[in-house]
Amino acid sequence: MPIGPELLDRFARDWSVLTRSRRHQRTLVAVSGGADSVALLLLMRAYLGDNCVAATVDHGLRETSTAEAAGVASLCAARGIAHSTLSGPLPGRVGRTANVSARARALRYSLLREHAASSGAEWIATAHHADDQLETMVMRLNRGAGIGGLAGIRRWDHGGSLSSTVVRPLLGWRHQELAALVAGEGIVPVDDPSNSDDRFDRARLRKLLARTEWLDPVAAARSAAALGDAEEAIQWIVERERHESCQFGDGQAILRFTNGPAELRRRLVEICLRHVDPTIAPRGREIDYLIDKLESLGPCTLGHVRCGHSMYRANDLSLIAWTFQVAPVRRTS
Repeated sequence: MPIGPELLDRFARDWSVLTRSRRHQRTLVAVSGGADSVALLLLMRAYLGDNCVAATVDHGLRETSTAEAAGVASLCAARGIAHSTLSGPLPGRVGRTANVSARARALRYSLLREHAASSGAEWIATAHHADDQLETMVMRLNRGAGIGGLAGIRRWDHGGSLSSTVVRPLLGWRHQELAALVAGEGIVPVDDPSNSDDRFDRARLRKLLARTEWLDPVAAARSAAALGDAEEAIQWIVERERHESCQFGDGQAILRFTNGPAELRRRLVEICLRHVDPTIAPRGREIDYLIDKLESLGPCTLGHVRCGHSMYRANDLSLIAWTFQVAPVRRTS
């Protein structure tokens, strides 16, 4: 059963908002074989025609993964969609975590970006939807996330000037309607057992949210989008303030923005810390503690960065700047 005009028009509106109506650019669709990604593939194919190409990442983490990738390849072949299966070794620790999910995610996006570049795709489309967004927001809320974290899954991820932009056109769609679309096409999707495995936090939360009918995932997705817009605005202000208030040298940084809004100070302090030690990954509470120490004019150290104070003059006033430099190596004997 072909996709009806109402669904296609709805998808076209969502796609146009994301891509500013650049319909005729090649798009790489990430397809795992699950209902959500298959639904995205069908919608993209109906809307973009031959400008829709597909790829499946075989992480090799489950015995069935190779067969599942082959199943997606067969589906694409039957519908005249160019498809590639991508694979590679899992990276090591990703950020603060070494868990398999984070490493698989890092591999997935790395392979997709490389393939998009080689195949001339301007966009990489993934099938994250409103239910995914609500799960992400609740998990991050429970961890005490700030604006950036609560913005959840972003509608797009530019990934650098030379990378294809990742876009997520289904954030306003529910999983149940995507699954119904796939069923209506007579396709049996892959069922990843980890999605219902209680060993995973997200799987347990998914079951809880399914029983909580008063929560509206689509409304939550709108809130996440608003928070994402706010995050972009804050980042724009931080970048402008960075040029005015930060001075960077070899292994050192000076910050002359010490009395402004707390969120801007936090982010500027983190920029200075990362300049001195690019490997540092401070948590929000650590930065707040550091700022408290700096405000009390006490020296302190975070990781390999020693923080202190210096004086400067502006408008005939003597003012205090915060300084950041590589901490001296501690002697063990």
